[in-house]
Amino acid sequence: MQAWQVHENGEPSEVMRLTEVERPTPGDGQVLLRVRAANVNFPDALLCRGQYQVRPPLPFTPGVEICGETEDGPRVIANPALPYGGFAEYALADARALLPAPESLDDAEAAALHIGYQTGWFGLHRRAHLEAGETLLVHAAAGGVGSAAVQLGKAAGATVIGVVGGADKAAVARELGCDVVVDRRGEDVVAAVKEATGGRGADVIYDPVGGEAYTQSAKLVAFEGRIVVVGFASGTIPSPALNHALVKNYSIVGLHWGLYNTKNPKLVQHCHEQLTELAARGVVKPLVSERVPLAEAAGAVQRVADGVTTGRVAVVLEKGASA
Repeated sequence: MQAWQVHENGEPSEVMRLTEVERPTPGDGQVLLRVRAANVNFPDALLCRGQYQVRPPLPFTPGVEICGETEDGPRVIANPALPYGGFAEYALADARALLPAPESLDDAEAAALHIGYQTGWFGLHRRAHLEAGETLLVHAAAGGVGSAAVQLGKAAGATVIGVVGGADKAAVARELGCDVVVDRRGEDVVAAVKEATGGRGADVIYDPVGGEAYTQSAKLVAFEGRIVVVGFASGTIPSPALNHALVKNYSIVGLHWGLYNTKNPKLVQHCHEQLTELAARGVVKPLVSERVPLAEAAGAVQRVADGVTTGRVAVVLEKGASA
């Protein structure tokens, strides 16, 4: 079969190589899946760079999120078991963690209705307890993680403010349903959000960026607000001033979605049921901005790493994968 492999750490476009390899053999509790679509995530770039919290042995195949097909036919969503990731014709996954692919979504959309949307659902509902009528601020609102949070926030009845970088991304954020869009490249984010909220700030701030975005969040969080720390796409991990959290009376909430797979997998299943229902009603629909063939996966991962994409980029495989 064909698979992208990383033999040394570095930038995705430099270290990912498309090669012919043997199909992986499932271990105990694993299942072999034919990959129908693999969603590109920022962690794929971190894996290539050797900067992710999980470091599979070299060589490995990246791709942490797929829509696949079991041997007996059903479409499923899965997180491949590294080192046999999703940028290949076949991947391995934990049989107990397979989720049914929503019938309302195509392969690329189904692949994208997993990590980003599960993270958004757990972050907004389980950790921040977002309520209807509250104001939600989403950093990187046009990106893969941010776009999911925007849709979920709107579905929950929140007023959503999206922060983006550039006019093209601002247009995407508006199409996603943001009530207010702030372009950090041409506007003062703090001043714009304070103006939009009458000086009150946001009840919940969803931050997959870190760095300067977190600094802005601390200035913009409302009384009894919650800052949900999801990731550090900026490459800078902030050091919060806890005295500031004390005097302003807000919460800093961390979210590592992957832990739920081992700590409370029933919640992951429940979340998927909720997301499937929202997708069936058309309330949420993953924004897949690009669909590329397997041969172009390395370039797609690099574009996501460089922050130049909107929504999700999916690698879509042709039927009839090779042996």
